[in-house]
Amino acid sequence: MPDKKFIRVIPCLDVKDGQVVKGVNFVNLKNAGDPVEIARAYDIAMADELCFLDISASHEGRKTILGIVEQVAGEIFIPLTVGGGISTIDDIRAVLLAGADKVAINSAAIKNPDFISRATQAFGAQCIVGALDVKKITDDKYPSGYGVFLHGGRIDAGCDALAWARELVARGVGEILLTSMDRDGTKQGFDIAITRMVSAAVDVPVIASGGGGSAADMVAAAAKGGAAAILAASIFHFGEVAIKDVKTSLAQAGFAVRL
Repeated sequence: MPDKKFIRVIPCLDVKDGQVVKGVNFVNLKNAGDPVEIARAYDIAMADELCFLDISASHEGRKTILGIVEQVAGEIFIPLTVGGGISTIDDIRAVLLAGADKVAINSAAIKNPDFISRATQAFGAQCIVGALDVKKITDDKYPSGYGVFLHGGRIDAGCDALAWARELVARGVGEILLTSMDRDGTKQGFDIAITRMVSAAVDVPVIASGGGGSAADMVAAAAKGGAAAILAASIFHFGEVAIKDVKTSLAQAGFAVRL
């Protein structure tokens, strides 16, 4: 009998002005609390990893807020991925020295694809996550039906989501963080179509993000979308769904989880 597929459950801290925030479709942000306190609670709740995204860093042309990254890293004992405003090799080194285990790169990769190649060569595939914010677009230049956006979803990058995911993997990233802008914060379920397309097209783990509203949604992302990890924010932040319950549902569906 083949081994069960292991699925990770990852809460995400979208941080702006030093506070965790959450909105719908990347706008109408609401304060969800202190990132250090929230990170500590997720570590206790047995999250498999934690994702920390400084969501306005690239748009504001600044670097990631390293002080808060250091505080968060000092409070948890699970892997930490940090993204936002990372555009140079020195940026990556600084974030890792602040306590991150991995970095997620979006805007800088689109602007300069060679940066991803240099990053993976310098730090290894296991350390570099290719982040894609995608949106449904009906246009011949997007064969998959999805385009990629940068600067926190503000700017159409003009590239097809599936093609860009493949290029990121070809350039050495060890993981794909795939966020549906259409589903972000809606709690209507993950976009299974694009999740399945990307999961089938690349040979690295794909993290499904955007739209999770229930444990059943997360099971669907793994079972139907082929995701290797499930990321969510508001439903965890506001206590609507417990990480333990998600893992129980995944286990009942035949997946391996850390309990």
